[in-house]
Amino acid sequence: MIQKLSPQQIQLMKLLQIPTATLEQRIKEELEANPALEEGEDDKDDPFETSNDDIERGGGESDSEKDDDNNEEDYLKEDDFELDEYLVEFMEDDPSSYKTRGDSYNPDEEDRSIPIPVENTFHEYLEQQLGMLDLKDEREELIARQIIGSIDDDGYLRRDPIAIIDDLMFSQNIFASEEEILKTLDKVQKFDPPGTGARDLQECLLLQINQKMKTEELDDDDLNTFQISKKIITNYFDEFTKKHYPKLQRQLNIPEEQLKYSIDVILKLNPKPASGFNPNSTRDSINYIVPDFIIENRDGELELSLNSRNAPELRVNDYYREMLLAYKDNHKGRRANRQEKEAIMFIKQKIDSAKWFIDAIIQRQQTMYKTMYSIMQYQYDYFLTGDPKRLRPMILKDIADITGLDISTVSRVANSKFVQTEFGTKRLKEFFSESLQTNEGEEVSTLEVKKILTEIINEENKRKPFSDEKLKNMLQKRGYNIARRTVAKYREQLNIPVARLRKEL
Repeated sequence: MIQKLSPQQIQLMKLLQIPTATLEQRIKEELEANPALEEGEDDKDDPFETSNDDIERGGGESDSEKDDDNNEEDYLKEDDFELDEYLVEFMEDDPSSYKTRGDSYNPDEEDRSIPIPVENTFHEYLEQQLGMLDLKDEREELIARQIIGSIDDDGYLRRDPIAIIDDLMFSQNIFASEEEILKTLDKVQKFDPPGTGARDLQECLLLQINQKMKTEELDDDDLNTFQISKKIITNYFDEFTKKHYPKLQRQLNIPEEQLKYSIDVILKLNPKPASGFNPNSTRDSINYIVPDFIIENRDGELELSLNSRNAPELRVNDYYREMLLAYKDNHKGRRANRQEKEAIMFIKQKIDSAKWFIDAIIQRQQTMYKTMYSIMQYQYDYFLTGDPKRLRPMILKDIADITGLDISTVSRVANSKFVQTEFGTKRLKEFFSESLQTNEGEEVSTLEVKKILTEIINEENKRKPFSDEKLKNMLQKRGYNIARRTVAKYREQLNIPVARLRKEL
């Protein structure tokens, strides 16, 4: 037997997946789609006068309308029973009581707004610099604009000149040559921030170092250092990226100290030129972390609250309720015509949809609170101290068993959610980890092992960084039963490169 989910269950699962920061937009979409759903408590003008007149209109049908009503008598009889039953339930379960917040809620307690930055995008900033270019004509300006539009969010031009030629041909009806594209690109690459329009990392660094050598006041020693840096980027880039420093030193025939100075110059360059102007290329892509939960330490006792800042108060529209009540009063002693029937069924459907959505929002809040409360209790020592070593091994099934919820439900709650603590805002997924046994047989969280691994690597001599085998031996000496391949896996999960790439002069 195949079990199917109801539309309401599907809606709840979708709402559980989204974080608080996204919930506001989802609610706005529902408000726009369903006029029976509203937010706030301000009185609004009646937007449904025409519909109300149609519903309350009593006789006056034409002969043809009466004939239609007679032909549909069975249809009306069937639905009248269902509608009368619905109206009885409607009176018992007042839709006006459907709210996402109680009457005691104080709107002054929360700041529901998210700050919106007012600034130019990276591409707008580039276009502003077009006026400073010595362009021959409108044609060259259109080519420059096409190049700027092809620059990605990191500041690179990763489209081939042939692709830009095709774009110009189809969008602007301009037949440009590869030589024209490269000539205009050379002008765009002089834009601020330095490195803009580079086609790869090597060219990006080279553009920046050339700019520095032109604009900065350098003494003879500094100029020599920059020239060596430029030579490394131009002729020995592969050796530099692989950190083959002894080989570089031999090929350049310079002292180790001079090589260190030159490499330091390169390391201070920006591999993503767009980030120097704006870490996010567009306003829409700026992500503010809005915590879904807040945990506060009240004299040694933890208090959990659900952040509902971006969830406006929702309720069923009073006017839709009044229209149903008006129909109930006018319906006594007579049969509804087809137009009335369709209008009432429309209202019923919209009210039901609004109630389902409000129920889903409330159930979302209850499920999220229940799940987070269980996580807080499970990791109580960590939330009291903020010490990562106090984190217990915890998997989704542990919380599912405590809450009685399905594992998939717990996973949806934990996905993309954040909790604000006195030790910072943390992602919920950070609290889930497998267990690892110590030499004494005690189970510890893999997060604890990763924390110690990070500390060891941070404190190592960067001239002789530890290999994975050496790291394994050091962890085993501390009592952790761990294999070398497990060390390598944890190191990769922490985005820590291999020993050779951690080496410094």
